[in-house]
Amino acid sequence: MEHDFKQLAELYKNALLNDVIPFWEEHSIDWEQGGYFTCLDRTGQVYDTDKFIWLQNRQVWIFSMLYNQLEQRENWLKIAAHGANFLAQHGRDDEGNWYFAIDRAGNPLVQPYNIFSDCFAAMAFSKYALASGEASAKEIALQAYNNVLRRKENPKGKYNKTYPGTRPLKSLAVPMILANLSLEMEWLLPQEKLEQVLEATVQEVMTDFLDCDRGLMYENVAPNGSHVDSFEGRLINPGHGIEAMWFIMDIVNRRQDTATIHQAVDVVLNILNFAWDTEYGGLYYFMDAEGHPPQQLEWDQKLWWVHVESLVALAMGYRLTGREDCWQWYQKLHDYTWSHFADPEYGEWFGYLNRRGEVLLNLKGGKWKGCFHVPRALYLCWQQFQALS
Repeated sequence: MEHDFKQLAELYKNALLNDVIPFWEEHSIDWEQGGYFTCLDRTGQVYDTDKFIWLQNRQVWIFSMLYNQLEQRENWLKIAAHGANFLAQHGRDDEGNWYFAIDRAGNPLVQPYNIFSDCFAAMAFSKYALASGEASAKEIALQAYNNVLRRKENPKGKYNKTYPGTRPLKSLAVPMILANLSLEMEWLLPQEKLEQVLEATVQEVMTDFLDCDRGLMYENVAPNGSHVDSFEGRLINPGHGIEAMWFIMDIVNRRQDTATIHQAVDVVLNILNFAWDTEYGGLYYFMDAEGHPPQQLEWDQKLWWVHVESLVALAMGYRLTGREDCWQWYQKLHDYTWSHFADPEYGEWFGYLNRRGEVLLNLKGGKWKGCFHVPRALYLCWQQFQALS
């Protein structure tokens, strides 16, 4: 797989348009009651009908994004509208907070216990408003975005289980998603507000969460950015750190900040070196920075999103810097990811492998895996390689 970028672009384009998107079009739409099924087995059969707000919104985002950025296919807009209408009706409580889960008919099951439901709602309705031109979608997007900004200091609010004041920690998930979300909503936000949020999030991620001595991204730090010696404080989440770095590249590339782009690529490569399973290949899901036993029992599983986000980061990093070390890692990761997660027989990709790289859960979608990371990564990698060829 030497530098045949045209062939790589074709590989990603074909997987996206002829394999992954058709899988969701065919199996996930709940035409009877609205929204989407995400609990799909290997062949696309529905095995649970509950609807998870993150995944519902992410699927609205995917189909709206493809409609906006690729081709105005009527079917894509219809599928996006199908999810958006269901969510506008059933997704929020009376105060406008987005639930975590609802049942098939749209009755609430799980309270709005964190702001990520609102984040994905803002992303989804921003892209859908752009695709459909619906003013009400624009309003929903802005309301969700302002919810996120209002709650970002205390993302779980009244649902927070930790005792206040004893061990305050802030999580990388909040600034990284805010950075990506703000860029997504660029067309809806005043320029000044956008730049302000982007600048603050880049600063926070690259200063507070990045350990400059080790070149690793920590998942949780004290409010002042210092390390806390505890399970949470030692947690390295390789997929998150790497995904955050392509968000950062995407943002700073707008102002041609090559120093920060190179710094982000360095961090990606450091995390890959730290998290690569030298015995079986693939990236660990969770790690302890000091090598202690991680709290998460699934720490050694190999997950789809960790690997596809790393492909995006490496493809983007290589396009922006041309660095050979980036390309070497891309090839290594490409070979592992495509040979272990893709399922040419039934379409879409597996999500969960055991440490040895064998399929652990024979599903294509569930409570956490929906129509998002795989299609987004395929689209982004296709775009990177197209630009390179």
